[in-house]
Amino acid sequence: MSDSKRQEVLGSFPEPDSKGSRKWASGGEIGGDLRSTSSGTWFVRIFIFLMVLAALVVLAFFASQWKKGVLVRGFVVDGASIISDRELLSRLSDFKGRNLEKLDTRELKKRVLALPYLRDAEISKELNGLVRVTVFEREPVAVTVINGQIMAIDREGFLLPEKKDIAGRVPKLLEVTGITRLQSVGNGLRQLEVRDAKMIMQFLEALAESDYARLLIGELHLADNNMACCIALQAPVRFIVGNDGNYKEKLKKFEIFWQKVVSKKGFDSYETVDLRFRDRIFTRDPVSPEAPQDVSL
Repeated sequence: MSDSKRQEVLGSFPEPDSKGSRKWASGGEIGGDLRSTSSGTWFVRIFIFLMVLAALVVLAFFASQWKKGVLVRGFVVDGASIISDRELLSRLSDFKGRNLEKLDTRELKKRVLALPYLRDAEISKELNGLVRVTVFEREPVAVTVINGQIMAIDREGFLLPEKKDIAGRVPKLLEVTGITRLQSVGNGLRQLEVRDAKMIMQFLEALAESDYARLLIGELHLADNNMACCIALQAPVRFIVGNDGNYKEKLKKFEIFWQKVVSKKGFDSYETVDLRFRDRIFTRDPVSPEAPQDVSL
């Protein structure tokens, strides 16, 4: 190849610069455009973010100013079935018209829990000026008489004053007698001792699972020395069940004895029927109570 042709060919390629790199004019222009576009996009994003942030700050400011002027205009009660809404709302009327933001929910909760049939409450404020009161009631499971006053007993052994309008809201409750041990727990409430409350709950659970003893038994009498007994609605007979549990088995024996003996011999044939022994029932005749009779099942 001649020198002139070789020079033409070589002339078509860029000459190396002083550092040995090649210069591409078109490539430099493209890189500059990309950097410029990227910088512009980030600027727009940052600008939009700052605008949104400023809008949120302004909204938060006006919302806080608006909340300061909101007054309590009413109450909404949830979870009440035994306690009437009217009884609850009567305790909250003093808080109506107060500033919603400054309303002390702890004071409100304390006022609500003064009602003995309530065990807990949750208070929440709503932006429309309403205050929502969610209550959790105590569940009466039995009744008793203390110093001539009818009281309900809840699942934790708390004594609750009788409510005249409660009869239609709860089923017929078992009567518990013989209660002698009570303790004060504040807020004007009294509570059974733990062992007595536990025994009552165990007996009630067994009674609920029975076939028809729950339809016949109307009273549970507490007594020391393992002599707790139950009494049927139609008979004055004392069925001794003791204080040591296992009431499901004892109530099953009660049902068998009722079917085989009481229904045939009559309600007044026995003074006591002892259900505490396995596979056997001991009875005492009201005529000769000193001579217990052994009845095998």
